Amino acid sequence: MKLLTQSIRDQLLRNGRLRFSADEAGEDDPDFLPVVKLFTPDAGCTWLLTELDPEDNDIAFGLCDLGVGFPELGTVRISELEEVKGLLGLPVERDLNFSPKHPISVYSSAAWYAASITERPDDLDAAARKCAE
Repeated sequence: MKLLTQSIRDQLLRNGRLRFSADEAGEDDPDFLPVVKLFTPDAGCTWLLTELDPEDNDIAFGLCDLGVGFPELGTVRISELEEVKGLLGLPVERDLNFSPKHPISVYSSAAWYAASITERPDDLDAAARKCAE
């Protein structure tokens, strides 16, 4: 399975350009909805990606969870994800059913409290309320 389709790649690049423009203008960073969810089916790793670096399209930004209890916002190389194999030798996959309901700040806040990326509605709703305060 291809990790990033052309339409996903295009949206990630659009978001990356918007962030770059905001940084150049001294504005607050945009709080994007995740564009894609990638995961290892046999290793407990998950990535919710929001953008690609417009100057290096191999670098993605998003919420990264390596399955050790400390998810964090950061960068990852797409080429490295394409090489990752889990415990049973399975590659990283794209979650075809992922439909983001909140911006990355909410997923990040919920992940901090849960010690892993979560899609549980109660956790996300609580995180959204905290982020709105």
